[in-house]
Amino acid sequence: MITLQFCYLVAGFAFGSYAVLSAFDHTNKKRFGNAAFWGLFAASFLFGSHLKDWENGTLVVALILLGGCGVLGQGKPANATADERRASARRRGNWLFAPALLVPAAALLGTLFLKQAQIGGNALMDAKNTTVISLVLGIVVALVVAMLWLRPKRAAPLQEGRRLADMVGWAIVLPQLLASLGVIFALSGVGKAVGEIATRYLPLDKPLEAVAVYCVGMAAFTVVMGNAFAAFPVMTAAIGLPLIVHQFHGNPAIMAAIGMLSGFCGTLTTPMAANFNIVPAALLELPDRNGVIKAQLPTAALMLIANTLLMYCLVFRF
Repeated sequence: MITLQFCYLVAGFAFGSYAVLSAFDHTNKKRFGNAAFWGLFAASFLFGSHLKDWENGTLVVALILLGGCGVLGQGKPANATADERRASARRRGNWLFAPALLVPAAALLGTLFLKQAQIGGNALMDAKNTTVISLVLGIVVALVVAMLWLRPKRAAPLQEGRRLADMVGWAIVLPQLLASLGVIFALSGVGKAVGEIATRYLPLDKPLEAVAVYCVGMAAFTVVMGNAFAAFPVMTAAIGLPLIVHQFHGNPAIMAAIGMLSGFCGTLTTPMAANFNIVPAALLELPDRNGVIKAQLPTAALMLIANTLLMYCLVFRF
């Protein structure tokens, strides 16, 4: 049976390869810093399930120190030149998007049709993680298709992956760290405390009010934490489950889906989501570091209003 461990192995292999390639990249003066950072990140995927809590904690602290002390540089892998890439793009046109589109297609098909699939009476994959596993399988399939079609150098996918990872740098770790922060907040009772404050000072005796506080709260906590996955357990424990689901008998699946989307409205507006908002500004060399955020503000506000109304119209009716 294919389990979540398969996804960890694929990610660990990729980042481990970046570490090895970085160590031998003499064009990068900080190559050993990159090798150490990507090597530790790879270790978290490959061995994290087998390490003790304090060992995983030490690994995370080491990653933070490496990222914060400025020991990471940017490698320059010798792959196709810019002229060669432009010529390839002109020759193949929009078909170049085909391998990329295979990834979401595989995730969707796997989620819909492989959850109950069996081979010899045994489940094909872990039903609880079908979507994630299908996504990773889609990445593998897309890589194979691209290699057979485009015929690049064998190391090209790893070199290009390393180039992009180096450009993003330490911010690539943020989603995992911020999601972990949300779990810590939930276990420490932050959600319960927020719920007590909200019910004490806000009028939440009507369904619309509860929905509005939940959606706006998801966006607000995401602005503070930088990640909707971190805000979700806090606001769901504070408002979502006790009020929308238990008191007003709302549909938990609809609440969770639209609630997460409301959180992503906050992602569009915060520099804490550095991997989404600050890194692109740096990669594109925008003169305004917050230019991406400013461009996204109107969209975020409209989406938050739409999500609130959509949840109110659906969550209590299905």
